[in-house]
Amino acid sequence: MSEIASMLVTHRKASIDEIEKAWHGDVPSLLKWVASQDRVEECAVLKTCNRVEIYIVSQRGEKVLFDLAKKARVSSRIIDFHDHNESLLHLLRLASGLESMIIGEDQILGQMKELVQIASQAGTTGWMLDTAFKKAIAVGKRVRKETSINERSVSVGSAAVDLAEEILGDLKDKSVLVIGAGETGELISRALLARSPASLAVTNRTLSSAECLASCLGVEAVPFEEMKERLRAADVVISATAAPHYILLREDIEKAMQGRDNKLLIIDIANPRDVDEAAGEVPGVELHNIDSLKNISNENIMQRMQEARRVEEIIAEEMGLLLAKYKRKQAEDLLARLYSQAQEIKDQEVRKAMNKLSARHTLGEIEQKVLQDMSHSIVNKLFSEPTKALKRAAEEEDAAILRAACDLFHLEEDL
Repeated sequence: MSEIASMLVTHRKASIDEIEKAWHGDVPSLLKWVASQDRVEECAVLKTCNRVEIYIVSQRGEKVLFDLAKKARVSSRIIDFHDHNESLLHLLRLASGLESMIIGEDQILGQMKELVQIASQAGTTGWMLDTAFKKAIAVGKRVRKETSINERSVSVGSAAVDLAEEILGDLKDKSVLVIGAGETGELISRALLARSPASLAVTNRTLSSAECLASCLGVEAVPFEEMKERLRAADVVISATAAPHYILLREDIEKAMQGRDNKLLIIDIANPRDVDEAAGEVPGVELHNIDSLKNISNENIMQRMQEARRVEEIIAEEMGLLLAKYKRKQAEDLLARLYSQAQEIKDQEVRKAMNKLSARHTLGEIEQKVLQDMSHSIVNKLFSEPTKALKRAAEEEDAAILRAACDLFHLEEDL
């Protein structure tokens, strides 16, 4: 029987650079390539900055995906392979925000809708994947309506953005510089984008890392050597590098403040610190460090953990309904072939009976209808109990009974 299988390259195992290099080309090109592979009946691709996920429907899903990864030369070290049930559960968790870098974030739901539409327009999805994604999107909406999973920041990085907004108010007219392009830098940048600042730039000691993140998010990458000069135009600086020493000294900040009247807010969440504490003494500068954010983040984490438990309950409930739907479809497909076979036999035998009767008597419309109705009723009554038994077997995952039905009636279904 054909089932859903998936392979995932995400932020959990891979860096941004590894994700970027894992699968080349845009989504339509990747869809076309996956759909062209042998034994792929349906396929869909989710491609964002921190994940590339390929879903297929096949009778040999795991083997097909393993071959795809091998052809694309993607290391198995950064891939998660999921079977049917695991793929469905992951989709529900993903749409609910539990698999995101920022737990509960809303962006993934919009991305999922857009990418599913691309696959649908390309004609690469069918009932199996359409059902899975439709359910995932519905669950994502339900989770955000019935819980507060997407409220309040849970990472120090997103808490830093909340603090900036609390101090300065609306960030829409502010120029923001993020120092650091690692995971924390990405979280900060994503949280900032949700506030729509006037401008957002990312810098990193390794320019390629800054460029990779900037390209992914649609913001500006600044060479590290130009970082101190860019301080002059910034309203907010959030720093999160792994440097073992200060990268901004008091004198750097003093130079940046020369000739400017507007305030400069610096939030240093690095450990060890990126910014000299003495920089906070420079007139017009407000400096905060990680200590002022930890309590906020910890309090919010506790609240979101409580919400996450409710989200898990919703997912478990919806997962049960989704699996039952697939099981019913399995029985319905088998029964459709069984009734189709019975219909052919019934029609043949009714025609034979009519021919024999017509040789002796003239058959009117009423007589013909009586024969048709009688044969139809016989088929339905004979198959009434087997129909119930097959539906029950599908719901209980009793493959032996389904296999026996296929063998008995020569339905030739791979179960």
